[in-house]
Amino acid sequence: MYSQHNTGLPPGRMYYTSLLPQQRNHNIFENPQRMNISSGCSYYNELSVTAASSVTVHESYKRQKMWSCSMEEESLKIQTKEPSSPKRKVRYTKGGYRKWSHSKLHSPLSFPDKFVLLSYNILGDANASNHSDLYCHISPDTMDWSSRKRLICQELDMWKPDLMCFQEVDHFDELVQEFEKNGYSGIFKGRTGGEKDGCAIFWKSHRFRLLQEESIEFKELDLRNNVAQLCVFELNQNWMNVQRDNSREPVGVNSLQADINKKGRRVVIGNIHVLFNPKRGDIKLGQVRVLLQEAHALSEKWGKAAVVIAGDFNSTPQSTLYKFLVSSELDLLEHDRRQISGQVESVPGSDSGISKMRTYKRNRYRWEDDELKNASGSLECTRIKHPLKLFSAYACVQGSAWIRDGSGEPLATSYHSKFLGTVDYIWHSEGLIPLRVLDTLPLDVLRQMNGLPSEKWGSDHLCLACEFAFATDQMGDDSKR
Repeated sequence: MYSQHNTGLPPGRMYYTSLLPQQRNHNIFENPQRMNISSGCSYYNELSVTAASSVTVHESYKRQKMWSCSMEEESLKIQTKEPSSPKRKVRYTKGGYRKWSHSKLHSPLSFPDKFVLLSYNILGDANASNHSDLYCHISPDTMDWSSRKRLICQELDMWKPDLMCFQEVDHFDELVQEFEKNGYSGIFKGRTGGEKDGCAIFWKSHRFRLLQEESIEFKELDLRNNVAQLCVFELNQNWMNVQRDNSREPVGVNSLQADINKKGRRVVIGNIHVLFNPKRGDIKLGQVRVLLQEAHALSEKWGKAAVVIAGDFNSTPQSTLYKFLVSSELDLLEHDRRQISGQVESVPGSDSGISKMRTYKRNRYRWEDDELKNASGSLECTRIKHPLKLFSAYACVQGSAWIRDGSGEPLATSYHSKFLGTVDYIWHSEGLIPLRVLDTLPLDVLRQMNGLPSEKWGSDHLCLACEFAFATDQMGDDSKR
């Protein structure tokens, strides 16, 4: 069931380096039309003054021109007026603009050992072709893989992640060619059953050393053709020393901290794309349960290393699956397996798939034997548990009500003709501190695009990213939120 590699990089492993920084002009958020009108009025006034010194300007003509300029400016104000709603700190252009939200509890200066992790469902080329009805409002040029690949790489250049978890990868060799000059190494695990796409993990090799790699084929557990990846990384000691030399931390470091540094900073990274089928909650639960069990086992093996689980879970923040991840346990008989994921088909322009979910009376539901075995791994077990205490990275960093729901998750991470909502997450265990997260986009900005991909974003999902810091023992309970 599991393929495994230990100690160092396997033969033929591919290396990459970080893309060059993209130059961004923040003046694009000014209204160029408004500026042109202002310049036009100013020019007219200067012309009038100059003319007055030599020629008498007809007053009615002057009043008519000033009235015309004023009306044109007022018309533009009406066209560009924001909806009557609370003012935003960030002005969004038609294509959208994303920013980082920073933790109000922890300063990055207090943590020399940090890394940025990104999770991204990049929309497999074959999947896009096989489900063209989901992208009926998107032009063929926008859907073209070459165009989307360029946008994805440009976006990665902006966020500069140290670790990347990709889902729906079916052009892995092309990604290799894009990243090979940028110091990244990568591994790929394809889905079983003849599917063309799979999951991939990339990391900056000058920052991290691969200690162990595992992949999970769920088919061997009768849990469909989905796959998951697990990697154990250690932050390179040389990088840690450089960071400390450049930090503002006092020179005197106590012996306990020195012992921690000698052990190295290790983290288990899990990457998964959970089954889509909304009615097979038993399969979804089984896939997540197996991944978390294996992640915990690796954590224990490598000195209780911290854990990050990222990916496309095909479940909403209001779902039973989400609650299972948070609470670590679930009574199966209290839930209808057809409603485990909370997925509700929504029409663009409505909120049916975002903040609402069908509610049912508390009841004892009937599960067939094979469904119980899928979800729990046993015919007799009706209550499932997982051994990790997980936190959502986004829920731990406060964000704007424009883009977050009541649980702190983004309002939407995916948008196509049949769904607008959140299914992507970054989870972490104790031992890691989220310092900042990359915010998504407000719903009204997304709706202006009529779906994703767009001229600016290369997938029907928005990537998620979080900068984590390794917690220290001195932090005590504060590191547990």
